[in-house]
Amino acid sequence: MVAVKKPYGSKWQAERRLFLQAHPLCVMCQQMGRLEPATVVDHIVPHRLKEAKTPEQMKKAQHLFWSRKNWQGLCKPHHDSTKQR
Repeated sequence: MVAVKKPYGSKWQAERRLFLQAHPLCVMCQQMGRLEPATVVDHIVPHRLKEAKTPEQMKKAQHLFWSRKNWQGLCKPHHDSTKQR
């Protein structure tokens, strides 16, 4: 059995914290003219790590997961409602 690293482990938590310090406001709230703190780092393009089956799919999913260009800060309500649709 191959051990699979959990993507949201301590490395992610550290990167998440740094990203939110640099990007403290919710992107979607800002687009609406509101200033709300970002509390979630959202992947703009879903990474789909859990669905990756081939090495190529895993490589693409890892790239999407760790690429800061694919991250945006959101408030929890926007992440849990609007973004998940």
